[in-house]
Amino acid sequence: MEKYINFIGKNISYLIPIMVLLMIIVIVSRYFFGIGRTDLQELTMYFHALVFLGCAGYVFNEDEHVRVDIFYRESSAKYKNLINSIFGIIFLLPVTAVIFIYSLEVIFASWSMQEVSTESGGLNYVYVQKTFMLLFPLTLIAALINQLIKIKWK
Repeated sequence: MEKYINFIGKNISYLIPIMVLLMIIVIVSRYFFGIGRTDLQELTMYFHALVFLGCAGYVFNEDEHVRVDIFYRESSAKYKNLINSIFGIIFLLPVTAVIFIYSLEVIFASWSMQEVSTESGGLNYVYVQKTFMLLFPLTLIAALINQLIKIKWK
């Protein structure tokens, strides 16, 4: 499972330099040539959503997520694993389950109407972008399960 989480996270993270390049193109075309590129702006937004939502599990899996660890940082590895497991089950699992359940309704509605951009010149694939919402809970739940398995078998 860890192999798949890392594969998704590492490959999606390659979109970050592409996002930067796209934004440079948008800025140059707008301010130097007076040409608006709504399609590229929206594509950048799609990539940003994909990076944020798809890499969440990878970051959690690598234990690089943001946390306030004033009391936690000086603790032993065993204590950290216990705290991560307990709070992962108490907080992360229910939140990701709720996000998954409620995002399904939004995604199905978007696909059923083949939702398109409201901006002129925008992309006609809003339903694809909304599907990215599933990456967030799925990768985080997989990372939590992976963490619990690693802790159990240590």
